[in-house]
Amino acid sequence: MNLKELKELIDIINGTEISEIELEKSGTRVRIKKGVEAPQFVTRPEMVHPVMSAAPVVAPAAGAEAEAKQDNLVTVNSMIVGTFYRSPSPDAKPYVELNDVVKKGQVLCLVEAMKLMNEIESDIDGKIVEILVRDAQPVQYGQPLFRIEPM
Repeated sequence: MNLKELKELIDIINGTEISEIELEKSGTRVRIKKGVEAPQFVTRPEMVHPVMSAAPVVAPAAGAEAEAKQDNLVTVNSMIVGTFYRSPSPDAKPYVELNDVVKKGQVLCLVEAMKLMNEIESDIDGKIVEILVRDAQPVQYGQPLFRIEPM
């Protein structure tokens, strides 16, 4: 099968509802698949945490003083792709709240990935000044979750 024949075959398939075809000619096998299937995700109802707020909880900023404090803040990022949870279960209180003082190694939240709950811990002693993600929100690797003012 030459390039011209392959292009003609692709044009024919694009004009139809056929999504996949596989041919063999003269010992050469060609498989053409139209479109890309998106991954399907299914969540069991008992695994879903209720969304606690419609927007991220953010500390109020006040002028130049707040800007000066922002310079030394430490950002805690997600180490995995998954779903962010502020508490260990839907009816439990969150691990941390805005303005809480935390210690190094203290659990800040959970990120669920592949049905495993992964604890995200603080790397420093400090005060939570920003919570950047809503409960039950999907997060990406490296996405900022919290901002902590070192103490």
